[in-house]
Amino acid sequence: MGPILLAFALAVLAWMLVVGDLVRRHRPVWHWYLVGYPTAAFRVVATWRRVAMLNDLSVSRRPPRGLLGDLVVKGDPLRPLVPRASFPRATRMGLTVTVRLHAGQTPATYMKAADALVHAWKVHAVRVISPERGLVLLTATATDPLQRPGLATAPAELLSALIGVLESGGAWVMNLRLVPHWLIAGATRSGKSTLLARLITQLAPQRVALVGIDCKGGMELGLFAERLSALATCRKEAVAVLFALAADMRERMSACRSAGVRSIWELPDKLRPVPIVVIVDEIAELYLSDGTRESKTEAEQCSTLLLRLAQLGAALGLHLVVAGQRVGSDLGPGVTALRAQLGGRICHRVNDPGTAEMTLGDLNKDAVAVAQSITAQERGVAVCTGPDGGWSRARSHLTPTEEAVSTARKYSALTPQLPALVRALAVVEGESK
Repeated sequence: MGPILLAFALAVLAWMLVVGDLVRRHRPVWHWYLVGYPTAAFRVVATWRRVAMLNDLSVSRRPPRGLLGDLVVKGDPLRPLVPRASFPRATRMGLTVTVRLHAGQTPATYMKAADALVHAWKVHAVRVISPERGLVLLTATATDPLQRPGLATAPAELLSALIGVLESGGAWVMNLRLVPHWLIAGATRSGKSTLLARLITQLAPQRVALVGIDCKGGMELGLFAERLSALATCRKEAVAVLFALAADMRERMSACRSAGVRSIWELPDKLRPVPIVVIVDEIAELYLSDGTRESKTEAEQCSTLLLRLAQLGAALGLHLVVAGQRVGSDLGPGVTALRAQLGGRICHRVNDPGTAEMTLGDLNKDAVAVAQSITAQERGVAVCTGPDGGWSRARSHLTPTEEAVSTARKYSALTPQLPALVRALAVVEGESK
């Protein structure tokens, strides 16, 4: 019976290994809850004290002293006190640990120890945040969910676009009703153009007007011209389009004032003007000047008009999505002022630290460091902000150019007519001839 039992045990073990490998590949979440989480939780509990002591997360208790006559009596030698950590709680492909800080400790020490925690717990990454004073939340992810992101789902909503996947495994959504204006930074081949293509394909089936400003001759946004209500391909045309949008904004103000409401969303459906999403590709082209008087005037006009749209457009259904390879203060104070009005931020891999700082620095310094660590191989990976004020790593869904162009053509019949913008572009074209 001995050999038979041994053979049976080996067969069962082999079967479990095969089934476990299949579950790991095809149902990674199941595998995490059944195998990965218990193993990782054991590592966290087993290594917490040692890791805390080696990375200056513990504090030392002062020895008690007392007087016995003329003698000073000291207590035991200094003993390290390890911060109290909660038992690890499982999340989708990760776990969280809440740590109560000792007096005088700050979350900065835990941020420095994040790499040590990654190695000790054998996880992909550890994020450190402080949800409230005196507490630190350590969030560990078992693997990088952005290596092979699945297609997440999100409820269909006007002015909402499913862009990709967050590192938590949730849907990455740009909701222009919640966050009306966005700034997107990214170097060449970082995924910025792919994200804009994805945004257009998501907004194309909706009852919204898309206006493109692409001063590179329309090479990028011109592919979607059939779904654009207007497209400016040079700075002179951009000035004309922005002036027309500013005039349209004043008309919307008058309509709201006459109806006694504070936004177009409070107007009846039959009176509500169509929302307009203005997509600007390569913002630097609007601000750079060759030194001539005409060039300086155009740059100043673009700066003033974009800032005005960003300040007043949210309640009036005018939304800005501004993208560029380089977004720096060297482009002028107008860029810094505009940046302050663009609440949504997305930063892909960039070529200079200043662009990452300009995009995310005023929100979170840690996000800047993470954005600068994105490599050239991680195309489509970015650091994005959320409506709650936090930030996350995310990856946009790869949308081939052919698919985006086909989608724009498919929904070209839904393109709203904006006669004022068309007339403004026609005037510029007539002057150039």
